[in-house]
Amino acid sequence: MGKVIAIANQKGGVGKTTTAINLAASLAVLEKNVLIIDADPQANTTSGLNFSPADDQKRTLYEVMIGKIDIHDALIQTEIASMHMIPSHINLVGAEIEMLESQNRESVLKEKIGQLKDEYDFIIIDCSPSLGLITVNSLTAADSVIIPVQPEFFALEGLGKLLQTIRLVQGGLNPSLTIEGFVVTMFDGRTKVHNQVLGELREHFKDMVFDTIIQRNIRLSEAPSHGKPIILYDVICNGTSNYLNLAKEVLEKNGYQVTKN
Repeated sequence: MGKVIAIANQKGGVGKTTTAINLAASLAVLEKNVLIIDADPQANTTSGLNFSPADDQKRTLYEVMIGKIDIHDALIQTEIASMHMIPSHINLVGAEIEMLESQNRESVLKEKIGQLKDEYDFIIIDCSPSLGLITVNSLTAADSVIIPVQPEFFALEGLGKLLQTIRLVQGGLNPSLTIEGFVVTMFDGRTKVHNQVLGELREHFKDMVFDTIIQRNIRLSEAPSHGKPIILYDVICNGTSNYLNLAKEVLEKNGYQVTKN
């Protein structure tokens, strides 16, 4: 039975999609079967894995959510053999409206994922940077949440709203939802404020903050424009080693034995 991890933060620009793509790719390179689901209508994960949302508008998460197609028919093979993707499209915005009248509208994605959960070790969901119905679906479907945090003071303020939403989901729709951890992204150790915020995060959330820090890295920001995860774009850069280390931490947290470099 695969573990479903949502990558969520309603604040944009914190490295959410970068983390979703590269954590999924790193888990796949570490010989796990991985599915990444783009649950963001902006479809940045989709284009970041070299698939244009316009290429096949009839086989995206939108069609799955409204019941037009079976979830297996939306699977796309990525460049990494053990990694599949379900793409997104701007039409996904309309799914929220179309689902409003549905019974169990918050649990649609959970039911769909249940049809293929046994086929993967990990299912990574890239959530929308909002707290709407699609994100609530993602949190209801998830076993745990990874929260990317940019080390800026305003980023900490925004966490309150997300944690409140997680508590609401835990209170009814998905009582077993846990926080897998907070991952600090775009970190620059030369910056005083970054070190301060990292210290505050560790003080407040203790071991819920991953040991691995994703450093600010120009190659990481270039990779999506080439339609590749960082490990296929530049195997020796810091971004690659950072996300491989994060993937190993996730594996260890979930009871897998990991070989340390």
